[in-house]
Amino acid sequence: MNSSLNFQPGQIVGLNHLNCCLYAEVIQVVEFRAVCWVRPLMLIEGLSDDELGNYSDFSVTPEPFILYDLRQSPDLIWPIQLFRAALDTEVIPFLPQLESPEINAPEIKPANGRSAHQQLREFIRQVWQAYPNIFRSVASPEVDAY
Repeated sequence: MNSSLNFQPGQIVGLNHLNCCLYAEVIQVVEFRAVCWVRPLMLIEGLSDDELGNYSDFSVTPEPFILYDLRQSPDLIWPIQLFRAALDTEVIPFLPQLESPEINAPEIKPANGRSAHQQLREFIRQVWQAYPNIFRSVASPEVDAY
């Protein structure tokens, strides 16, 4: 997580948590509030837990991925410091899966049983629980000034 990045509208960002990565498109950055308005694209589950938060090398994951299409999900306004710039090489392999989910790549399995919206809600809950201080500081920035 790196808040020093200067995200631009249209840029793809990633938010890593546990064995998942949420990819989203930046709609707007509100610098004075330190938040980023993003439109979720996909959630990839089944990644190895990497303490550095670098999931750009998907070959280290022994299990198939689960890809959730979040393009119909609501937008998020979240602390900018939770996001990182996503590399083209980590996102591009998954984009065809969003357009043609019936043609699954061997390393990607479909999201059977759970809806993408349910999975996104669970991911949101987990991130909120993991970073309460970050969300609190964004909700009331004047508290940090004292």
